[in-house]
Amino acid sequence: MGLFDRLKKGLQKTRDVLRTDVRDLFKPGEILDDEKLEQFEARLIQSDMGVTAATAIIEELREHHGGRTVDIDGIWKTVSDKLRSLLAGEGQNLWDVEDPLSPLNMQEDGPTVILVTGVNGAGKTTSIGKLANYLHKAGKKVVLGAGDTFRAAAVEQLTLWSERIGCEIVTQPSGSDPASVAHIACQQGLDRGADVIIIDTAGRLQTQKNLMDELGKIRRVVDKVIPGAPHERLLVLDATTGQNGISQATNFSDAVDCTGIILAKLDGTAKGGVVVAIRQKMGIPVKYVGVGEQIDDLQIFDPTSFVDALLEQ
Repeated sequence: MGLFDRLKKGLQKTRDVLRTDVRDLFKPGEILDDEKLEQFEARLIQSDMGVTAATAIIEELREHHGGRTVDIDGIWKTVSDKLRSLLAGEGQNLWDVEDPLSPLNMQEDGPTVILVTGVNGAGKTTSIGKLANYLHKAGKKVVLGAGDTFRAAAVEQLTLWSERIGCEIVTQPSGSDPASVAHIACQQGLDRGADVIIIDTAGRLQTQKNLMDELGKIRRVVDKVIPGAPHERLLVLDATTGQNGISQATNFSDAVDCTGIILAKLDGTAKGGVVVAIRQKMGIPVKYVGVGEQIDDLQIFDPTSFVDALLEQ
């Protein structure tokens, strides 16, 4: 399957629900009244779209269709246009979906440093591997820094990814200072003429304050080696956890001032509406989405393609 088809498959669950809702609630020839709109709003919220986005969509429907004879095609178009508007963050429409680098703040001079955060189990390490592969295939020299030093499995997994991709990785013994790994990775990236340095971080919420302090230390250390770095601070969110995942991840965003999101596990088990909620609640653009388990199952997030895949009849 192509990436668009994989995105469609990943959104199948939400698409089926929306189709059923519209078919059940909006009958051709009937009048679109407030009761039907309120029922549809409740179902949008259940799709993990969030209250703010659902309310905005309903207000748009009320303005253009309320009190009138149901026009199914017109309703779909109104929902589609509003979703695109809600998802299109500043500058996001300018991304070139054919260029893997377009969402990233790539540096003209020296390596671009990407710091990746997220809760345990969000798919952080896998997403780093996919992103590294994406950049490697675009002709960029990538160095990985295995900064989740207290979780041996994460280091092992990232090492396997690096071997599979053919890029360098910096590791240190279990329990080492993550900032030390970041420092060595940045220095090695400079020495080897790397284009991109991607640094993994721990995702243990149970030690939240220590973790947030640790992230701050990593940022300071990286900035000393490469002034202005990290240039991207990407937050990995699990699309299957919905609103709960957003609430947890807000702490990471506050700690490192995230510049973008990688939405992982948008592979059929998720409620696709969570993408809209993320944009509304966190105000951070989704830059990439994971649409499967394979190394190539990562794509640039494009609001138009997303809405087309979600609402295609």
